[in-house]
Amino acid sequence: MATKLTANVKAGGCASKLSPKILDRALKSVPHVSNEKVLVGYNTADDAGVYDLTEAGGRPLAMVQTVDFFTPIVDDPYTFGGIAAANALSDVYAMGGKPVTALSLVVFPAKGEINDLEAILRGGADKIHEADCVILGGHSISEEEVKFGYAVTGLVDPRRVLTNANARPGDVLLFTKRIGTGVISTALKKGIVEQDHMDASIGQMLTLNRSACEAMLSVQANACTDVTGFGLLGHAREMALGSNVTLEITASSVRFLPGAIEYSKAGAHAGGLNNNRDFVESCVRMAPEIPDEIQSLLYDPQTSGGLLISLPAGEAEQLLSKYPDAYVIGRVSQRGIKPIEVRA
Repeated sequence: MATKLTANVKAGGCASKLSPKILDRALKSVPHVSNEKVLVGYNTADDAGVYDLTEAGGRPLAMVQTVDFFTPIVDDPYTFGGIAAANALSDVYAMGGKPVTALSLVVFPAKGEINDLEAILRGGADKIHEADCVILGGHSISEEEVKFGYAVTGLVDPRRVLTNANARPGDVLLFTKRIGTGVISTALKKGIVEQDHMDASIGQMLTLNRSACEAMLSVQANACTDVTGFGLLGHAREMALGSNVTLEITASSVRFLPGAIEYSKAGAHAGGLNNNRDFVESCVRMAPEIPDEIQSLLYDPQTSGGLLISLPAGEAEQLLSKYPDAYVIGRVSQRGIKPIEVRA
């Protein structure tokens, strides 16, 4: 019988991440050391760090660094490896960078099926290579709960770095994928998922954000973040606070994966969803007429999610023409009572 990777994990994919409330509290105790070469550090809760490599008189060049690993979100090991790789690469794309090297991070039981480990590594390698990125090595630990991912290094023009802290009033908010991977993976663990719904979720999670990044770089975007473990509203919070603006999101404009609304109605909510709501809810003014299942999905932890992009209206029209999968979900306004306003 094939191994069921999701059977022995408490939460799958980005839903397994530490609660943002706990992480936020812990990071506040870490001393911040300034360095003129650090263009983007962890103090703005951005997707990746950026370090300036430009030499005097040389071509402008900066390094983007990120790391991401998590527990299985699907049962097939090869697919899990690919999703983990796509998710790790996404942070570099969110900064406007090009991934160039990766180091694998593997946690696997010593008595586990070697065929599963080989498939995870193959799936990850194939996806890393699809991104024209190379694997230089990695690190492994023996432990019962499987985890996998990568530390990824990319390159970016320091003059074109996109952060989550430059959204401007009047900007349009675009999103490039659908919401719902968290509730669908939870439905899988509960044994209530329909295969076509799972397939659609897997297809999206395996889709690199490379083409979306290239389209974004072809216009003049102001800010970007990828939506992963903290959910749409959690990452919107970081952009709103970092930019000192209010993000106005229209719930009816957000697109959901097939089956996501039904699974949310059925209560297929990961612990990560509740952690996100607990941390972010105080920053949100939610229209009361929005159904509970939709409200929950806006906090749903995403794995290998889409790019949330803030850019002027004219640039948004150009990006939409270049990347039709993107769509408008709201706008940016002057900072109001709450950092986030969700309208019906």
